[in-house]
Amino acid sequence: MTAPDPASLLHPVAAGADLMPRHVVRSRLLGRRLAIWKADDGFVNVWEDRCIHRGMRLSAGVNDGAELVCQYHGWRYSNRNGNCVYIPAHPGEAPAGGLRVATFACAEKYGLVWSGGSPDAEPPSIPALEGGEVLVLRSLPVNAPAALVLEGLAGYSFRPTAALGTDTPITTSADAGNPHSVTVTATTTGAESSVVFFIQPAEAGRCVIRPVLSAAPAPEERLATLRHHARALEELRAQLEDSSPAEAAVALPLATLEPLRSGGTAGAAGGRHPQLQVRVARKWVCAEGIAAFDLAPVAGELPSFQPGAHLDVHLPNGLVRQYSLTNGPDLTGVYRIGVKLVPEGGGGSRCMHQSVHEGDALDISTPRNNFTLRRDAARTLLIAGGIGITPLLAMAQTLARQGLTWELHYFAQSDDHVAFDEMLAPLAEGVTTYCGLSPQETGAELTRITRHYGPMQHAYLCGPGPMIDTARSIAAEAGWPTEAVHFEYFKNESARDDSSAFDVTLARRDQTLRIGAGMSLLNGLRNAGIDLPSSCEQGACGTCIATVLGGEPDHQDVYLNDSERAAANRMLTCVSRAKSGQLVLDL
Repeated sequence: MTAPDPASLLHPVAAGADLMPRHVVRSRLLGRRLAIWKADDGFVNVWEDRCIHRGMRLSAGVNDGAELVCQYHGWRYSNRNGNCVYIPAHPGEAPAGGLRVATFACAEKYGLVWSGGSPDAEPPSIPALEGGEVLVLRSLPVNAPAALVLEGLAGYSFRPTAALGTDTPITTSADAGNPHSVTVTATTTGAESSVVFFIQPAEAGRCVIRPVLSAAPAPEERLATLRHHARALEELRAQLEDSSPAEAAVALPLATLEPLRSGGTAGAAGGRHPQLQVRVARKWVCAEGIAAFDLAPVAGELPSFQPGAHLDVHLPNGLVRQYSLTNGPDLTGVYRIGVKLVPEGGGGSRCMHQSVHEGDALDISTPRNNFTLRRDAARTLLIAGGIGITPLLAMAQTLARQGLTWELHYFAQSDDHVAFDEMLAPLAEGVTTYCGLSPQETGAELTRITRHYGPMQHAYLCGPGPMIDTARSIAAEAGWPTEAVHFEYFKNESARDDSSAFDVTLARRDQTLRIGAGMSLLNGLRNAGIDLPSSCEQGACGTCIATVLGGEPDHQDVYLNDSERAAANRMLTCVSRAKSGQLVLDL
């Protein structure tokens, strides 16, 4: 019978006890260098031991409990999926979704961590290890090929724990449980014990023995048991490494271990097409008029994101709505959103509140981020109004975890309207809540909050349009430069004029389009076969932004700040038009 491809199986790559908090374990499997680390949520990551930037070993990086940080240039990679979530050299930009460390399958069984190239593979089931507590013995690297080591282990001789220190005769028997393990059972009068030897095929001519004792000894016998096996294994290793050089040169199929494919990236890149399917794992009321939702993946792991990101949710009634993610770095198994009920709105929030229930499936986009958090600020000021707390809550959790200087000011209608109490509680020292203030009182508090500007400080604003307008104006008067004040509007409430007609030249295609009155530039581009990504399609989120090479845009969005509008080198294609007769876009 043909032996299975080693890459189709799971192999032990570490002992569970090796995965200490905030630690990274270095290992190797089928020629691949691995970095293995456990996040604070208990998820075990098995990654290629190489930063995708300059190839630095990630096993030398910093495990902060939610992200793994490369020591060379500080690139940060997210728990569960290996996506790059922050690049210090580009602090104001969200890393491209394709920046991802190679990841491998992972499972835990018999006190060992298992990995391989197949997401559907499972660790072997060994009868001798089922139904009781086991003891993982010391692992032993051997400079010999796996096949030779397995043959040698079949002759392993040891005494059961109960017979240590006696001279009673023992008998041993060996049973090959699968292509990469062997079970050796020792029997003497009144005592029997089994050791299962799993083999980790590290590379050509080298492997690691991962032994597991079938019955864990009493605490007072554990040290003697460990010493007994350590001596016996050392003797066996010496014998194996002195074996024939011809046998030791047997090569393993090193090139077959392939990383897992990234989940959740299928689907069209442009438009408002859904790219993921999730289920509502939990729905609850987190404040007056606000429903919270935990969205879990139907399959695989969710793509990671930076604080400030939002999702497009495709609702059962056909509408598409955008909701910011509240997750901090340690909440990676679900997407958590909050939805405020707007009875007089277009029906999106009513559908989420009344028609979407726990267990329902929803189509969503992958996270988009045009409201990115810098992590290099000397001080970060977060100002939220109402449901605007959602993206800023994600920012506060991230800043707090990294020990950076921040403060969150949360304006709400009343105490009952303060959302996500359970997420705010651990942040209490940095959070100030203001309830029931009048517009004049809110303006006075904003003046007080923003009066002290210093170099390398940044402010982030999210809430109702009038509040953001007031805060931006007050901050400007207090000396905050426009590039230090970041904002996200719920929607674009400004008046829009689509009565003009103009030409658009697409520089990369040598093509000119006519955009007629009543037609958006975005739809004109799509009619020509250019499917730009978009999200809100009302000039608030920035997803459909395009670079302007010539002409004068007529900005009708609420995404760009005053200096970005004056520069006239970018525009939002969903609502903005042309003041000149022609625009030239970098498309």
